[in-house]
Amino acid sequence: MKIFGYTSSLIILLLFTSALVQIHAAPERKTCISRRSRCFLKPITCPSQCPSSTPSDPKAKVCYVNCDSPVCKAECRNRKPNCNAPGAACLDPRFIGGDGIVFYFHGKSDEHFSLVSDPNLQINARFIGLRPAGRSRDYTWIQAIGVLFGSETFSLEAKHAATWDEEFDHLKLSYNGNDIVVPEGHLSSWQSPKSDLTVERTSDKNSVLVTLPGIAEISVNVVPVTREDDRIHNYQIPSDDCFAHLELQFKFYGLSSKVEGVLGRTYQPDFANPAKPGIAMPVVGGEDKYRTSSLLAADCYSCILSPARAWDQRDSSLMDFGTLDCTSGASSGRGIVCRR
Repeated sequence: MKIFGYTSSLIILLLFTSALVQIHAAPERKTCISRRSRCFLKPITCPSQCPSSTPSDPKAKVCYVNCDSPVCKAECRNRKPNCNAPGAACLDPRFIGGDGIVFYFHGKSDEHFSLVSDPNLQINARFIGLRPAGRSRDYTWIQAIGVLFGSETFSLEAKHAATWDEEFDHLKLSYNGNDIVVPEGHLSSWQSPKSDLTVERTSDKNSVLVTLPGIAEISVNVVPVTREDDRIHNYQIPSDDCFAHLELQFKFYGLSSKVEGVLGRTYQPDFANPAKPGIAMPVVGGEDKYRTSSLLAADCYSCILSPARAWDQRDSSLMDFGTLDCTSGASSGRGIVCRR
């Protein structure tokens, strides 16, 4: 009788534990709240491979619903920047436009350039770099970004470091000119007083996701120029600066058809990218058109930021670039293939 009772208790315990596991692992259901979306208020279940949009494991993929896609379906994605997908700005710096075409924009060290300029959004970048003896141009990397939206400003930068230490957080953040602190630790976050901007860590240190609801998402990672990069490209990096910089990937919502900027112009529906296909490093210009006087200025020749006219300029004439997938086995840009 005691054996039977012990066995029954064990079975009940196992069933209870199994039920808890199933409840815990039950996929989330997500909903698009944008009225412009075809998926507006439609419940969408996350895939079993990525059942949560906020997994406890920082290396796990997250559940994501692209509300701009005509297919109301959740998918799995990494939260850190994908340098081989549209909206990416990585390396020195290498961009992938909204049209899926790879190009390089070198700019100039210690100057600022508009990456995106639209009536309701301005994103600038500060470039850092160096020019070794005998070179005709600067080697440059994106060290900081400045965002203007509505009457607010936000900046994010990689702190200077002589040598790279992955146990140190190299991010510096500010909102409306005031420094903000996001506690270290995966999934810790900070939200602005108006709830118009959220910064969430996607790893314990050096990686965040910046969200401007209904406007943009910016995935950010801070990295150094490695010794291997230096050897391959002969940057001649000095011993007192590892050139900590940003890897970025942008996702935009509701850009106007007249959007400008080094990256933004590639989201224009009729944009003809000057980058020549088949070239290992297709470089495009525009320094004079997109140079700004500071990280938080919208005074470039082609800048069109005008919050008062933002709602008049919004339209739905842009292609859905969110469903493009680009892959490559090389960092040079050669062999990039984008498909829907």
